[in-house]
Amino acid sequence: MPSTRPGPNLSRIATSLGVSVATVSNALSGKGRVSEQLAEKIKAHATDLGYIPSQAGRALRTGRSGVLGLVLPDIANPLFPKLAQAIEFAATAAGYGVLIADSRGDVAAQTEAINRLIERGVEGMVIVPRRATRISAASCPVAVIDTASTPGNTVAADHMQGGWAIADHLAELGHKRILIIGNNPGSNVQNDRAGGIRSGLRPGMTSTTLWIERLERDLGSGCRLGLAEKVHQGFTAFAALSDLQALRALTELQRDGIDVPAMASVTGFDDLIWSPVITPSLTTVAMDMVTIAEIAISSLLRTIQTSGSREGTLVTAETDRVPMQLVVRQSSGPVDPTQNTSQTENS
Repeated sequence: MPSTRPGPNLSRIATSLGVSVATVSNALSGKGRVSEQLAEKIKAHATDLGYIPSQAGRALRTGRSGVLGLVLPDIANPLFPKLAQAIEFAATAAGYGVLIADSRGDVAAQTEAINRLIERGVEGMVIVPRRATRISAASCPVAVIDTASTPGNTVAADHMQGGWAIADHLAELGHKRILIIGNNPGSNVQNDRAGGIRSGLRPGMTSTTLWIERLERDLGSGCRLGLAEKVHQGFTAFAALSDLQALRALTELQRDGIDVPAMASVTGFDDLIWSPVITPSLTTVAMDMVTIAEIAISSLLRTIQTSGSREGTLVTAETDRVPMQLVVRQSSGPVDPTQNTSQTENS
C-alpha cells in the first residue's frame, strides 16, 4: 500500500542532521550565513527525503506568491484556451503557477477580475483586454496582449501583417473585389487586420467592409449576411477577420448554392482547431501563440524582478509583435474569369 505518512518538514530535516530549523530554512532559501558545504549537505538530504517547499510558507517568508494572473475576454471563444495553455506552459517553465479569470466580454467584469486576482496575491498578470479597453494601472506589473495599436500593449501577433498576407494571397489568385467581414468595428485587433488587408491590395483591387454587429443591430441576431447577392454583384473573395466569421460566411454561401472556392473564396484568421477539418478546409493566418506567451511571461517576470510585485507597471517588451503565418487550404482558389465576367454583367 502507498504510504500515508506526511512529507518531511523543516523540523524533521533539522533533527536528522542535528542542526537548527533556521539553518535548514536559510540553506534551502539561499539566505543567511550557512557555509556552502553545509548548505549543499542540507539540500541533498532534503532531496533524499522528498522535501517539497510549502508555497504558502515561502510566500510569507519572501513576499512572493509564485503565482501570475491571466484575464481573458471570453474563455468560450476557442481562440483563448489555446492562448491560456501557451501562457501556462511558459509560466510553468519559469517556476510560476497561473490563476485564470474570464471577463465574459464585460468591462466591469474585467475590472472585477483584475481586483480579484490582486486580492489573491498574484505577482503580476497578463491581460487580453476586451474591445481594446485601456487597462487601469493595477497594483502589480501587467502585460497586455492585444495588438500593436492598443495603448500599453506588450506583445501580440502582427495583425496588420496577417491581413497583408491574406490580401497578397488573394491577389495571387486573381481576385479583384474583396468583401472584408468583421464582427466588431470597435475592436483594435479587427481594425488592424482589416487595415492590413486594405494595405495589401494591388492596383485594380478594391474592398468593402461588412460589420456583422452593425448589420445585426438593424436586422436582428443571426440574420443573413447576403453573401450570395454579393457574389452576383461581382465579389469573388470573402476575407473574414476571424475563423468564426469565416465559418458563418462559408455556411451561408454553401446553403445558398455558392460553390467554395469555385465561385467564391473564403479566408479567416486564427487557425482554430476545427479550421483544417471543415469542408472545404479553411485558408487562414495563424498566430504563434508559443512565442507570444514566452515574450509576455519573460517580460513580465523581468519587470517583477526589477520593480517589485506590488508596483503598478505596464510591461514593455523588446519585440512587441510576432509575425502571423499564412496557412493555405481548400477554401481559397483562383478566380474563374468566365464566372466573374458573367456575374458582373448580370449584377
